[in-house]
Amino acid sequence: MRTLLVADLHLSSDTPEINQGFYRYLEHTVPGADALYILGDLFDAWIGDDLLDANTHPLCGVAQEVIKHLRKLSSDGTAVYLMHGNRDFLLGERFINACQAFLLPDIEEVEIQGVPIVLLHGDSLCTRDEAYMAFRQQSRNPEWQAQMLALPLEQRVALAQSLRTQSGEANANKAEAIMDVTHQEVIHVMERHGVSTMIHGHTHRPHVHDLTVEDVPAKRYVLGDWDAQHGWDIVIERSDHTAPRLRQFSLTQLPDA
Repeated sequence: MRTLLVADLHLSSDTPEINQGFYRYLEHTVPGADALYILGDLFDAWIGDDLLDANTHPLCGVAQEVIKHLRKLSSDGTAVYLMHGNRDFLLGERFINACQAFLLPDIEEVEIQGVPIVLLHGDSLCTRDEAYMAFRQQSRNPEWQAQMLALPLEQRVALAQSLRTQSGEANANKAEAIMDVTHQEVIHVMERHGVSTMIHGHTHRPHVHDLTVEDVPAKRYVLGDWDAQHGWDIVIERSDHTAPRLRQFSLTQLPDA
């Protein structure tokens, strides 16, 4: 009885070490697990599911490889759950169905191995970053998304690159605290869902935070982002007496389970 959670892989045609490390993780570590949760930013940018038809686009091959591995896990009995991140919010039904996966809402309350947990990507918790929150609201609007997806693929590729550049420049001028979660928003979400455990990614600041929610001890687990040498996950096992474990591992020495 084992469940795994990851986030922020940021797969692209420019990340071959991470791509191959993730494929090996799916082949070596995940098989036999009850479920795998991918909490957003599986891809560094996703510009629409019609990318799967663009054989000349370098990300197409990466996406097809991900689909192959996730579909095999699902076929072998591991439930696969995907959540939108701030980079791949245009992942659609075609990709999800091809993976034989389930798409989660932006905030999901779930019981994992007996533990009530609230899951989210984490960007919605960064309420002090007003410019990003405004973009987030716009980018989640179905009408805006429809307008974007109606653009030619090449135009969307250029737009995604422009947005990444603008985001990098803007973040370079922001205070570190602004780009981290807002503590009161964390408490508010946990109180609203009545849980004492939260798991998210997005901030690239892996840690286990102790806090108090409605006078009850609580924990917030933050997944790390993958790089060319290391990956991060959270494992929850029934034998652990419902205690999630955050772990970092080498992409060349993957955990067995």
